[in-house]
This record gives sequence, C-alpha cells and structure tokens, in this order.
Amino acid sequence: MIEERKYKIVYCAPALYSAGGVERVVSLKASYFAEVFGYEVTVIVTEGQGRACFFPLSDKVRVINLQLGFEDLWRVSFIKKVFLYLKKQRQYKKLLTIELMRLRPDITISVLRREINFINSIPDGSRKIGELHVNRSNYRTFSFPESNFIKRFFARYWINDLIGHLKQLDRMVVLTETARNDWPELSNVAHIPDPLPFKAENVSSLNTKRIICVGRYVYEKGYDLLLKVWAKVQDRCYDWSLDIYGVGDQTSYRHLFQELGIDDRRCHMYDSLTDVQNAYLNSSIFVLPSRFEGFSLVIIEAMSCGVPVVSFDCENGPRNIITDGQNGYLVPPFDIDVYAERLLTLMQHEDLRQRMGLEARQTSCQYRIEDIALRWKALFDEVVNGQ
Repeated sequence: MIEERKYKIVYCAPALYSAGGVERVVSLKASYFAEVFGYEVTVIVTEGQGRACFFPLSDKVRVINLQLGFEDLWRVSFIKKVFLYLKKQRQYKKLLTIELMRLRPDITISVLRREINFINSIPDGSRKIGELHVNRSNYRTFSFPESNFIKRFFARYWINDLIGHLKQLDRMVVLTETARNDWPELSNVAHIPDPLPFKAENVSSLNTKRIICVGRYVYEKGYDLLLKVWAKVQDRCYDWSLDIYGVGDQTSYRHLFQELGIDDRRCHMYDSLTDVQNAYLNSSIFVLPSRFEGFSLVIIEAMSCGVPVVSFDCENGPRNIITDGQNGYLVPPFDIDVYAERLLTLMQHEDLRQRMGLEARQTSCQYRIEDIALRWKALFDEVVNGQ
C-alpha cells in the first residue's frame, strides 16, 4: 500500500482577525487539512498583529504575521496611497520570499491579493495556486475621486498585468462554473466551491416569523436595497420581523431606515454574529440582497439549516446554488418590487417554506467539508505531479 504524501501547505491571506468570508474559509480549510489530512499548514498574513483569529483555527496551524499594515492605506490620499503601497509591496515581497525560502512548502496558495504581483517569481520550489473569492468584474476595482480617465488607465493596466500573473499559476481556483467562464484567456482554471463551515444537526421549524440577513454593511451587500424591500413589506405582515447582522458602519443605513419610515420594533440592525447557526435555526427565511457575490457562503449555511433563501440573481454565486422556485427564489436584479412579492409569498405560505426548506437542505449536502476537501486533495496531487 502506497502511503499518502503529507503536503506542506502555505496560505497567503491579508488577515484572519475579521469576520469575512475569506477569513472563514481559509481558517476552515487550513484546520481541516492539518487535522484530517495531517498536512503541515502555515498561514502568512500581513494585517492584525496581536489580534486573535475570528473563526476557530486548529492549534496545528501556524500563523505568521508580517506586520505590514496595508490597512493603513485606507486613511490616506490617493497620491500618498500609491507611494506607500509600492513601498509596502517591496517589503512584502522581501519578507514573503524569506519565509517561503525558509519553509520550502510543497504548495503555496494565494487568495489573490497583493502577493499575486510577485509570488510566481519566488524560487522556493512550491507549486503556486490562486483561489479567487470574487467575480471578475469586481476584482481589482477602483474607488477614488480622481477623473474617470485615470481610473480607466489604471484599471486597464492592472487587469492586463494581472492576466499575465494568473497565467503563470499552476492552477487558479474559482468558486462557481459561471466564474470559470469569466476567464477565457486562461487554461489553468479549476472550479471548487467553498465548503460548509458547520454540520447542522437540526433544522429550523420554519414557523418562527423571523427573516434574517447576514453579511457586511457595505455597498455590494445591498442592505440599502433590503431596507427598501422591507419598507414595502412591513405593512402587509405585522407579525413578522427582519433582523440584519453584519460588520461595518451602520450610519448610512440607519439614516435610510428613518427616511423610509421603517418600524424599529420589527426591523433591527445588529453587529456580527458569533453563533450564526443558531440564528438560522431560529428563522424561517434568509434574504440575500447583494449586488454581486463570488459564491455566497451564507446561502449554503442557511440552506443546511433547512431555511429557504430569497436572493437577487446577481453575479455570480446565487444562481449557481439556488434553483428558482425549488430551494428558494432568484429575483431579477435589482427589482425591489418583485423581491417584495417573492418574500411575501414565502411569508404567507408555510407549506411552501417547508417544501423549499427541504430542498434547500438537500442542496447544501453538496458542500460538505469532507467532499470539498477531497477535491482540494486531488488538485494538490495533480499540481505536485505536474498534471
């Protein structure tokens, strides 16, 4: 019997201290690879010195923080940002090279942030894999007040440069089949979805008249759209409530809350959750109002608890998970009126919620960590053996 190879894996990610989807998935997979496969796993981050991991991380996973503080760039002008960014990039390349040459991993996995600009040139002998957690149209976007000409110039230059770097990777992993088709220039793209972070032993009764949303208070998550939907729904369902959870600044949403005349006794905005599974189990509908998603882990989390989902048919995750009318509803983007009607339909018909919830639970089984991890293991074998 041939003994399976125990790989040495290095993940490169910005941080592990925040409650984001990337942080959750990296923590989950790194822990599983170390605990179950017996791999030697190291996560190298650049941010959050002295801050604990937000999500559980195995004691067998080592974390190295390079303490570069790229997050400091958020608070400076664009011109200053360019110079500081280039300086920190040079430092990052130097420090990451030192660590990879010392660790000599078999495989280095980048979540395709700042290190993609140089990781292929580091001669540590490892196979390089990138995993992309956003859709192409929202990867490396720009948001600064200078002219559209400058924005277009940098966007065009950076995307051309990016394609060159991505072609050099041994594999680039995307989360959906739709995303695979977004990269016609590349022949090294593989599709592996995110895994479920937990095993739901129980399911929601779906008779609690509570709707929840879990995400972040940022533009792309569409909480402003959700509040507009709820403003249309609230007067037709006095016994239902909406609870919104997330990290970030709530200020603009609270202003909109007041402008729309939303009843604060039945609609609440909270900070992020620590026990998200319990929140799903105590709700009957999950709503996703995002403008775009790379995958949307929260959809399969809710489904695993037997909760049907109502989502905009945005790029590109929801349409790869939700079958409209079976395990949830896909609403044309970004039609608030249709969203309100679909939501009301589920609220008013418990038998429909029960049927969709059962289908949702079955759908979620495709994303068990045991199965997703085996797909990663097969990919590791392929790239190490030069296939």
